[in-house]
Amino acid sequence: MYTRLMPLVLFLLFLGGCSVTTSSLSITTTGTNGASQQIPAKLLKPDGPGPFRAVVIMHDCSGLGHRSSGAPDRWARELLTHGYVVLIPDSFTTRGHPAGVCTDPSPSWTEVSPLRRARDAYAALAYLRTLPYVDKSRVGLMGGSHGGSTTLASMVAPGSDREPLARDKSAGFAAAVALYPGCAARLGSWRVVRQSGTSGPITDYLGVYKPLAPLLILIGQNDDWTPAEPCRKLTEVAQQAGYPVALKVYPGAHHSFDSNNPVRYVAARVNANSLTGRGATTGGDPKAWADSIREVVTFFDRHLMQKGN
Repeated sequence: MYTRLMPLVLFLLFLGGCSVTTSSLSITTTGTNGASQQIPAKLLKPDGPGPFRAVVIMHDCSGLGHRSSGAPDRWARELLTHGYVVLIPDSFTTRGHPAGVCTDPSPSWTEVSPLRRARDAYAALAYLRTLPYVDKSRVGLMGGSHGGSTTLASMVAPGSDREPLARDKSAGFAAAVALYPGCAARLGSWRVVRQSGTSGPITDYLGVYKPLAPLLILIGQNDDWTPAEPCRKLTEVAQQAGYPVALKVYPGAHHSFDSNNPVRYVAARVNANSLTGRGATTGGDPKAWADSIREVVTFFDRHLMQKGN
């Protein structure tokens, strides 16, 4: 019981010591049919009038309920200490997945896919820009796992002005961080093709991932849920084409290295990168977590710096 209570106690002490305002609210997003939807969100604001830089955090497949990994709140606390407003939209609860989708292979999963959740990311951006204490030009995006894949989908340049979110993306996020995302997904012209060859499976990397703003990818070397290799290749090809993508791979780290949970394998997790389609390992890595804080804060401080500073 003591172990379970400690994160809550520390969070309350943090809030009390730093004069942070926390608000539960709803934001207006759109469904795949274009109809308006309301989803819950949590807003955290440092004390003072601003204007503050801000970051939208997209949660992972565990959602924000009682089964949450806790990573979004950990990142929110870190960013608050550096003077950022943080908004965390809940893409799952009101869409029938309050416990997350990590072990749910049902067709309804597509309603909360990373591509679908990109709409929620831009709805969060639009909401932040209505707040008088937020600097509208200095808003970043980040997310881990399912939220990291959502970040990649949100930041990829549209192929034409007729694509969904093309107008939103034209003046979108100023920078983004994707934590252990699925880099094998189709993202614009970028795609990964796997096929059988005479000497074994063959993987072809086609196209180029073209982000709209600087992007940092952080991933664990031992990630068996969203492997690091596609992210290495995505970054390499993007850099060769002149796009601002950076990558850091943490030796020995697993998926969810930024969580506070022990490393464990769960056989029920849906995993497209497993031979059986199931099973993945997750767990925190203190060294990777500490370094990722430095990397993320430095990255956002640099790319969300006020012009002229």
